Amino acid sequence: MTQHPLSLPTLVLATPALPDPDTSWQAVLRRDRAFNGRFWFSVKSTGVYCLPSCAARTPLRRNVAFHASPGAAEAAGFRACKRCKPRDWQADAGLSKPVAQACALFDSTLNDVPPSLAAVARRVGLSSGALSKRFIAELGVNPRDWLIARKRQRFRKALRSGETVAGALYGAGYGSPSRVYESSDKALGMTPATYAKGGSGAHIDYTTVESDYGRVLVAATHKGIAAVFLGDNDRALETSLREDFPAAEIARNDRSLGPRVKSVLARLYGRKPTALDAPDVPLDIVGTAFQWKVWKALTEIPAGQTRTYGEIARRIGEPGAARAVGRACATNQAAVVIPCHRAVGADGSLTGYRWGVARKERLLAEERRRSST
Repeated sequence: MTQHPLSLPTLVLATPALPDPDTSWQAVLRRDRAFNGRFWFSVKSTGVYCLPSCAARTPLRRNVAFHASPGAAEAAGFRACKRCKPRDWQADAGLSKPVAQACALFDSTLNDVPPSLAAVARRVGLSSGALSKRFIAELGVNPRDWLIARKRQRFRKALRSGETVAGALYGAGYGSPSRVYESSDKALGMTPATYAKGGSGAHIDYTTVESDYGRVLVAATHKGIAAVFLGDNDRALETSLREDFPAAEIARNDRSLGPRVKSVLARLYGRKPTALDAPDVPLDIVGTAFQWKVWKALTEIPAGQTRTYGEIARRIGEPGAARAVGRACATNQAAVVIPCHRAVGADGSLTGYRWGVARKERLLAEERRRSST
């Protein structure tokens, strides 16, 4: 894990927790592509499951259920929609055709010497510079960092499936063990051997408390806060925590997290400004250099005010990266501490919020009320 916005770029591709039902349903109504991959929805009356962005006729709410993966939807007895092809999402991921094709080309040769950027760019009909700009705009990283992230993802997946460290290492495309161990904290949050044992030695404490905005879960490692979740019940919040950190040893610890909870609630109620480097809320969360730039920019938005994804992109010097900014907001695991509720759509609309659009609206309304008094 990393905990400072100036750290070297890292990327851990984890599946975000399933959004709450209200947020998911609103995303279906908007056919919101930003939620593709965050959940899939099934329709009882037709027996199919789809991506949130599916262009098919909007179903009745009572017939809809939400799933964390295509496998979960199929296990529940639903078949893939032929219109949006939800099983093919990973190859597209809501990307433009050239970027999706480039990812597929890089991915197909990951265990060998990857093709040069120039060669891939020619195959997809762009110049090297244009393809790099597309990657940054749509994924938030350049092609080189994307390749590094894919290696790490394969390495993690192989370890979790029971591969030996050596087998996982070479299968993921690493040339030597030293390359992995040098950056194991960034790639895994622990050494490869520890990760292979299911996260033995990596420990996260958590607690839950009541607030004016529902239940709040605060989780932390010995380094700092690893997650702040908002929701309606403890069980769902605890499930989300275990889904986000499947390899960690997780335990409830109400007593030791008291100071951390006070700091989080102080921000929730506007008693302290947000800041990524605040001494009372040290963070231990994973993100790319791009994500850290976005998260830092979010903390600089005055309470009660909002900025569009495009405005944030321009603020961090990436004017064409509005879509990637939206993804960075969606992957934020520290609600309120990193105030992604202050990011809005191009028209000022309150677009999808992991903790519920209604909660986002209330957070902003309360901030505005406090700012005006």
